Amino acid sequence: MTQHQRTTPAPGTPEPRATEPRPLEAQAPEAQAPEAQAPVAGPAAVEPEQDPVTVVPDSTPLTGEPEPTPFPLESGAGRKDRRRLRSVLRWAAAAVVFAVAGGATAYGVTQMKRDGLPGLATRSDGRWDYPQIVHPPLPSGSPAPFADTNRATAHYADLRRLVLSAPRGGTADKALAGDHGWVEPKVFLAEYASKEDRDTLAGEFTDRGLRHIAARGWTMPDGTRTRIYLLQFDTGLVAGTVQQDHFSGYDQPAHALRGAPRSTMDEQFPERAQVPNVLHYAYDESRPYGAEQVRQAYILSGDVLGLVVQSRKGGAKAVPFQQTVVLQEQLLG
Repeated sequence: MTQHQRTTPAPGTPEPRATEPRPLEAQAPEAQAPEAQAPVAGPAAVEPEQDPVTVVPDSTPLTGEPEPTPFPLESGAGRKDRRRLRSVLRWAAAAVVFAVAGGATAYGVTQMKRDGLPGLATRSDGRWDYPQIVHPPLPSGSPAPFADTNRATAHYADLRRLVLSAPRGGTADKALAGDHGWVEPKVFLAEYASKEDRDTLAGEFTDRGLRHIAARGWTMPDGTRTRIYLLQFDTGLVAGTVQQDHFSGYDQPAHALRGAPRSTMDEQFPERAQVPNVLHYAYDESRPYGAEQVRQAYILSGDVLGLVVQSRKGGAKAVPFQQTVVLQEQLLG
């Protein structure tokens, strides 16, 4: 019998097992453990056919959001840490958004005018909007009015440029702003009510050598009329003498202006408003007023004698009057 011939077994003899391996499906029944077998101590084995299940502690609320990692059996502490991190990141992002929005809003608010914000408008205290004070240049080689070398305390700058400019909203008084910038003495004298006073002052100006008068006037929208006159003499000594002899008094001016038969010293004028090297004498019309209330102030600065007059029907306000006087003093100081 050759090697490749198969021998037939005798009757009653069991057939030998095949030497070739069978499929796993066929071996599975033999590999299963008996039902009565006791459990083995140690970690439970996970059956390969089952899907992994993530264990969620009872104390952790379910959010319904998919987990970012596929790892099963994650510990409760690690899950809470990741949720806490996500919460922190959300709040941080929200804080950044609010900070940017708030910064933009704050920038917009600061760029707005205060009176454009409802509820934040600042009530005006009555001051007028004057242009910035700028002293005119001095002629070459001329000293300042109160320099040590200027014994006459003379103002060498153009007197017309030393008159205060009108504030915003003021309508110029053309009678006080001639083409050349000067006014005749009669224009200044017309401010006084009595003909006797006008004649007396006219003679004094001639005797004291009045050089010229610069003036400017305007009317504000509320009806307040302002007139400013600057009278220049040869020296500060002469101007001071004219001031003391003909204009100032302890309780009232020496000469009454038109519409103000009697005036008293303005006690409300702030003392801190005094400008160095400049004196002022402010007066307020006494009640009862006439057609207008008249306020006036005489200013003495070196060789210049000034007069500021404000009048208004129903009452001339104190704040713009004081502001105008002080600014005129600063120009002369």
